[in-house]
Amino acid sequence: MSDLKTPRIIAITNQKGGVGKTTTAINLGAALAELGETVLIVDIDPQGNASTGLGVSVRDRDQTTYDLLHEDAPLARVVHKTGVERLDVAPATTDLSSTDVALGTQENRVFLLRDALSTDTARGYDYILIDCPPSLSLLTVNALVACHAVLVPLQAEFFALEGLSQLMLTVRDVRETANPGLRIEGVVLTMYDQRNNLSQQVEADARATLGDLVLHTRIPRNVRLSEAPSYALPALIYDPLSKGSLAYMDLAKEILARHAKRKEPA
Repeated sequence: MSDLKTPRIIAITNQKGGVGKTTTAINLGAALAELGETVLIVDIDPQGNASTGLGVSVRDRDQTTYDLLHEDAPLARVVHKTGVERLDVAPATTDLSSTDVALGTQENRVFLLRDALSTDTARGYDYILIDCPPSLSLLTVNALVACHAVLVPLQAEFFALEGLSQLMLTVRDVRETANPGLRIEGVVLTMYDQRNNLSQQVEADARATLGDLVLHTRIPRNVRLSEAPSYALPALIYDPLSKGSLAYMDLAKEILARHAKRKEPA
């Protein structure tokens, strides 16, 4: 990669599982790539679902984010091309599940991912999206230390806001101790059904509580979003005109617009 950049690094995280975190990583990455950005998805979830959803089979994961964090493997050896132009992935395996125990006493343990992404290979991308595990583990803390901002998928369901306060406290702690520039990119409502009173109430509560942190784009419940991973494709490739695909394109455009606005001179 010849043109070195300063990539925008976004950690996609929520310690609650099943909120559309990996779906968001895959499809936001594909949408940004479709809009002309070069994107790397870094999978640090031991389940490796983002890797599978982007077509990297387990048998092809010779070098993974485990090697990146545990063995000092260079990022260039870990990255795989996907079937989507301008979209790459650094895959994960279940080996990552040992990270908290294996690295628990290592002095620089929270800086490992930051250091791994401070390379010329990383600087070849416009955006790096980190798909985090559904927990506030050492892996997630590594992502918070390495990133510029946090994107939080929030499922439009009862108790959606419960537990979010703990994530916000963790973000604050990381900002105070290891990453002073860390900010909240936004909260994106997922699995939203506009015909459902509960979804509308969750949105109202989220906007009343979090204000402008809640992004305008809402990701609907959509069968194509659920089907696409079984074909190892982002929904934007599997069915680009589905409501889910169009929503992720809107999310990518909203994030790009926010970044452009921040770069404008005061």
